Amino acid sequence: MATQTLKLRMLEDRVLVKPMLQEDKTESGIYLPDSAKERPQKGEVVEVGPGKLLDNGQRVELTVKKGDKVLFGKYAGTEVKFKGEEYIILRESEILAIIESE
Repeated sequence: MATQTLKLRMLEDRVLVKPMLQEDKTESGIYLPDSAKERPQKGEVVEVGPGKLLDNGQRVELTVKKGDKVLFGKYAGTEVKFKGEEYIILRESEILAIIESE
């Protein structure tokens, strides 16, 4: 019997993001309990869909790609758990910016 590998494949303009963990300590040195931490607002793109399908049948490719570090709204997307890992599924329009290194 062959082993199947499960994978999430995004549809349309959906993007799968692995949230980056928030620091346990503030800049001033105060440690935060789990209950005080906010939902992460940045993450790494893990998977992207093929792009949005327009009414005329053309497909618009996404701007973001796998490996991009992105910022998104605090309440954007849908949180999902897959293979014990937490992810957020967003539409590309919910992504606010791509973080570029200098």
